[in-house]
Amino acid sequence: MNPNDPLLISELKRDEGVEYTPYFDSVGIETVGVGHNLKVSPLDVHYPLTDDQVDLILSSDLLNVFSGLDAHLGWWRNLSYARQRVMVNMAFNMGIGTLLTFKNTLGAIEDGQYEAAAEGMLNSKWARQVGDRAYRLAKLMRVG
Repeated sequence: MNPNDPLLISELKRDEGVEYTPYFDSVGIETVGVGHNLKVSPLDVHYPLTDDQVDLILSSDLLNVFSGLDAHLGWWRNLSYARQRVMVNMAFNMGIGTLLTFKNTLGAIEDGQYEAAAEGMLNSKWARQVGDRAYRLAKLMRVG
C-alpha cells in the first residue's frame, strides 16, 4: 500500500469530506481540505483551495501518516490490504499520537485478534465521535 492508493484516497474523502475553505470540525479544530488540521500544520495559502491544492495537501498528510505508522507500528505493513486501510484511516483521523493510546486494540490487531480489535475500536470515544465511520472501519477490521 502507498499514499497514492486510489481506494484509500476515495475512502478518506468520503469520511473526512472535502472543504476548500477552513471550517471547525466536530471537536472544534480548524480544518481544511481533506481533514487537514490547521492547528497542527498551518498553511500559507489563499482560499478557496483548488482541487490540485487539496490533493497536494492530502498527499503530504498521507506521507506523514505512513511515516508515523512505520516508525511506531512497523508491523502494520504485514496486515491485509483492507486492514492497512483501516490503520491509515484511523491514524489520519486522530493522529498517530492518539492512535497509539489504543494499546489493547493495537495489541489485538498485531496478534491477529481482529474481532477483539473491532470491539475495542467501537468501545472508544473516537467511535462515538465519528459514528458510521467507526462501524465501517470495524467491519473492515473484522473481515479483512
